[in-house]
This record gives sequence, C-alpha cells and structure tokens, in this order.
Amino acid sequence: MTEHPRFAKPQRVAFVQACWHRDVVEEARIAFVREAEARHLTHVDVFEVPGSFEIPLHAQVLAKTRRYTAIVAAGLVVDGGIYRHEFVADTVIKALMDVQLRTEVPVFSAVLTPQQFHETEVHYDFFRRHFTIKGIEVAAACAETLHGLERLRGQVAAGIV
Repeated sequence: MTEHPRFAKPQRVAFVQACWHRDVVEEARIAFVREAEARHLTHVDVFEVPGSFEIPLHAQVLAKTRRYTAIVAAGLVVDGGIYRHEFVADTVIKALMDVQLRTEVPVFSAVLTPQQFHETEVHYDFFRRHFTIKGIEVAAACAETLHGLERLRGQVAAGIV
C-alpha cells in the first residue's frame, strides 16, 4: 500500500454531485471518498444538485465561503435528444474553470460526457465502472494539487517565490 504525504493543515473538500443518473454518478463519489481518505483528505462534504448544469453555481457559492480548499464536481451529461449535450458539458466545464480562476479555489471535474450512452444494463455497468476509476483519479489530482498549492503558498509566504 502506498503511503501518501500528509498535509500541513487540514483540508476540507466539497463534492458536488449531480442527481441525474445518480446510480452511475455516485460511483465517482464513493471511490473519491475512499481514495481521498487514503490521501489524508478526511473532511469531505457532499452536496447534491439536480443536474450537471447546476454544479457551477453551487461550486462558486461554496468557493466564496472560503470553507473549502477544493471543490470536486461529478455528473453525467448524456444526449437526451432535445439539445446537443456537448454544449451543456462545455458550458459546465468552462464555468467550473471560471470559478477556479476567480476564487483561487481549485475545482476538479468528473463531469463526463460520453459519446454514446444508451439506457441499457451494459452501458450502466460500463459507466459505473468508469465513474469508479474517475473518482479515484480525481481524488489523486485533488490531493496532489492541494499539496502543490500548500508548498507554493509556503514558498510565497517565505519570500522564496
């Protein structure tokens, strides 16, 4: 088992999860929380929103509280036949980046847009497994980024950078 570095200060992470296709998306949350704990991110607050489109506003409000050192977003944007789901996904990702840059609170995305998603058991099983992998990956990215920012801010405070 890999020993991960500890943080100098406790980190609190907000996990914002879309409820659309909850049974698939929650796999990212479950895997994230498990991997985050292994990486010493033990304070994770979970927030649910109706769909991925609602995630950026929640992320912005949470970032502005200054209570969280990071925010993670998880959702599944699929082609519902009414609009181009790529536009929704693109809008969500751009808005999350804007939140991150405006607030200097890192925002991580596990908002996925499959090229094809059919409501069959085969696709549900595939995407549940895929969201598990993404949950682990986003936990690693979150922890590594927070460690990097912790070091950088320490160097800035010491006048090294």
